[in-house]
Parts: sequence; structure tokens; C-alpha cells
Amino acid sequence: MRVYSAPLRFVAAGVFAFIVLTAASVRGDVKLHGLFSDNMVLQRGMPVPVWGWADNGEVVTVEILGKSVKTTARDGKWCVYLPKMQAGGPYTLSVEGKNSIELENVLVGEVWICSGQSNMEWSLSGAFKSEADIENSSNARLRLYTVPKRKADEPVTDVDSSWVESNPDTVPGFSAVGYYFGRELQKALGIPVGLIHSSWGGSPAEVWMSETVLESNPVYKRQILDTYQEQLENFNKRLSEWEKKAEEAKNNNQEPPGKPWKPWKPAELYNGMIAPLLPYAIQGAIWYQGESNAGRAYQYRSLFADMIQNWRIDWGLGDFTFLEVQLAPWDMNRGRSMDEIAAEITESSWAELREAQLLATKVLPNVGMAVITDVGNKDDIHPKKKEPVGSRLALTARGIAYDEPIEYSGPVYTGMRVIGDKAIIEFEHTGKGLESRGGDLRGFTICGADREFVWADAEVVDDKVVVSSPKVPHPIAVRYGWADYPVVNLWNKNGLPATPFRTDNFPMVTGPR
Repeated sequence: MRVYSAPLRFVAAGVFAFIVLTAASVRGDVKLHGLFSDNMVLQRGMPVPVWGWADNGEVVTVEILGKSVKTTARDGKWCVYLPKMQAGGPYTLSVEGKNSIELENVLVGEVWICSGQSNMEWSLSGAFKSEADIENSSNARLRLYTVPKRKADEPVTDVDSSWVESNPDTVPGFSAVGYYFGRELQKALGIPVGLIHSSWGGSPAEVWMSETVLESNPVYKRQILDTYQEQLENFNKRLSEWEKKAEEAKNNNQEPPGKPWKPWKPAELYNGMIAPLLPYAIQGAIWYQGESNAGRAYQYRSLFADMIQNWRIDWGLGDFTFLEVQLAPWDMNRGRSMDEIAAEITESSWAELREAQLLATKVLPNVGMAVITDVGNKDDIHPKKKEPVGSRLALTARGIAYDEPIEYSGPVYTGMRVIGDKAIIEFEHTGKGLESRGGDLRGFTICGADREFVWADAEVVDDKVVVSSPKVPHPIAVRYGWADYPVVNLWNKNGLPATPFRTDNFPMVTGPR
């Protein structure tokens, strides 16, 4: 970025350095928001806001591609909207006020937000067999922007970071899922792609929502905001006790006890890491989160959808595409064998969270989901195979955001009918047809009126699945992959796994009973 100041006249040599340091505050130089830097990507096909700060009454002109837009700063702020642009670049974007700014190497293309908790934050350098991907990551048409971690009690207005080109020096610390998504999307579209990574490990969904939205919902106010106050009071008590014990341990040359964790404050990451991005023009968002809400999966059925709506309303771009990653398999009882896991039939809060994630794709437009039942790690909540995750998100983006005539989803349950002792399960997104991978179908359970599920026989017949068990002569419900670590193998022939599901509406572990 080049910044040009107005010439300084009649300056004595002895005070020149002082004036250079203070001139910006004296002149009130025009300033750009931190999202605007060299190497940035601007969203194609829609009016693009560019904004910043300047003295009241200062005239600010922004120019790119020979087109200029002018405005006057009010209340210390200014904003212009560039006209719609086609993908291309690199270009120079200039800003003219009392000083001049030039941003170099600017591209126009597709911009996506990458957000969530630790599995989105997980870096490319820590991903499965990523060494070659890092080595081959140089791509001048893929740009990366990382939002610094920041918790805030009120919405903040700026962010301190800058755009970089994708290359072996810049990608190792970037989100692995985000990188693979962007790499595949850029390759498929053949135009520039910009990724804005804003995530924080361990974060629950409610910290990514505005306090206004949470306050306006009586259920969230009671279950989230009021509960947080109780948790904070309890934390302060435990912290006080810990400080005393830590001091005693120090005096006795002993190791102090573990410090208690401060509870997440609702809205604090929305305030610090989403609000400052508004209203940067974007095409959509990818989201990998849910582990921290699994114990409240029933609440997530509405909370997650409301978070998506919260972002869409605040961005002011309508129902922009929102793509999520369904939770990967993980065995909370780590160390068990696969045979032990596969033999277990149980209730599962993780299965309920996956159902809540699926529900968002049904109740909201332009929401898609990448199913990753095949790339989990039974002993690690952070599965290292991130390339399939990003690739499936990119495929889903191509189908939903860009209307490509492709199959972008694995099979999704649509209905059940019972004929005698057999349950016939129907699906959408069957693509080229259903298939089982690696032998007979696994992961199906069935029950009768007693609601006691047992393992079932299942087979693909005419792109439906026929489920039965000699123990259940009169079936009323079927479940598939209903476990923390589902052992399943139903796919479509397009190479995408089926999402876990249940046909019943029995009371759940995390819901009303």
C-alpha cells in the first residue's frame, strides 16, 4: 500500500521528523478499513462497499478500473459503493482525500468467510499429509486474510490484518479446511477467490451471534444470557479459591492447581471478529462448528438457523450461501476398539447435533452441508484429514452458489413406508444411484412399538434401502448412523456419503422428554 501525503512547506530541518510523525493527526488523513489492503479480493457481480475514516466534510474519491466514486465524510466516517465488476485483475485501487492511498495487486472474484471452532481453525501445517500441498500452494489468484482473535463486549469497527497471496510462506498457518475449499473452488471457477478466516477453537455458536438477536428471543435470554451470568458468578468464586490455593502452592514450592476456565460470553466473538467485517461484500460463508454445542443439540436446532439469519440480516446481502460441515465421527470413550464401537446401540448427543445441522438445510434457503462420516478419528476430536472436507464444501458451493448442474450432496433421507416386516427408506440426492462401500450395508437399526432399537439387515433396492430384522416383525422406526462414532457405508455413486438420520421423533437426550 502506498500512502501519499500533501507536501509540507516551510518546515525547519530540526522539527521535520516531529511533523512527519504527527502530520496524520493534524491533517486528518483519510484512512481505510483494515479489510482493504494490497492483494485483496473484491466481490464480483455486486456493488462493493469501500469505507474508512476522515475529517468531517472531507471529500473522498475511490477509483478502480477507470471508474471513480466520490463521497463526503460525515461524523468522521465515509463509505462509497463501487459499481458491479467482472472477475479479473490485478488492478490498482486508489483513494484520494487530503492524502492519497494506492492499493496494489487487487483482484475481483469470489469472497468467502471461513468461520467456526477448532476444526476450522486447524492449520494446514497440521493436516494429514499436507507437505506436498504446502509446497505446491503458490497461486496468485487465491488470496488469504486472517482475522486476529479478539473478544469484545461491544461491536468493534476495524480489524488489524492484511491480505496475502497463497504460497508456501503464507498457507501453513491458515485454516486447512478454508485453504482446501478455496483451492478447489478457484480451480473449478477459474477466477480469483478470496478467503477471510475468522474462527476460534472451542467456541459455541452463541458467541458468534449478536447480543441484540439473543436478547430479543426470550428462550435464548433465559437459557443463554441468564445462564452465562450464573456461570460467571460461579467462575469468579472458583477463581478466588484458585488464587488462594495457587499462592499457598507457590509459598510451599509446589505446582499450583489448574486454573478454572472462564466461560464464553455470548456475542463476544461476533463483536470482535464478525462485526468488524460488515458490510464487506461476500458470496457466502463456510462453517465448521458444533462440538461445543453438542450437549445442547436440541437448542442448536433453532440457535444455528438463527445465527445464519443473524449474519444474513446484518450483512444485508439477502440469503447468501451458507455451507456447514457436519460433525465428524468421534468416540467420547476413547481407546475402545472398532468392534466395540460398531456393536453399540445407544442414544447420542452428537447424533442429535448432526440432525440439528441437517435441519438448517431444510428450514433455510441456500444452506448446504458436507457430510464427513468417512474421515473421522475415533480417538481424536480433531481429525487430520481436512482435504476431503474442503473439497466437499467446494463441491456444495458449486451446486448451490453457482448453480452448476452437478450432484453436490450425498443421500438425504426423505421418507419411510412399511410393507409387512420391512421398512422402505427413500432418499434425495441419490445421484447416479445408491451403493454400499466395503461390503453389506452397515449402521442401520430398527425398532417396533417397544422403541427398542436393534441392528438391522439393509440392502439397496432400486435406489431405496430396505431395512428389516427378524426381531422386529412390525417396524415403526429406522435409524442410520445414530451414534457418536457412526460406522456406516451408504453412499451415492457420485462418491458422497449419506447423512445419518432417524425416521422417528422420539424424545431425545438433549431435548424435552
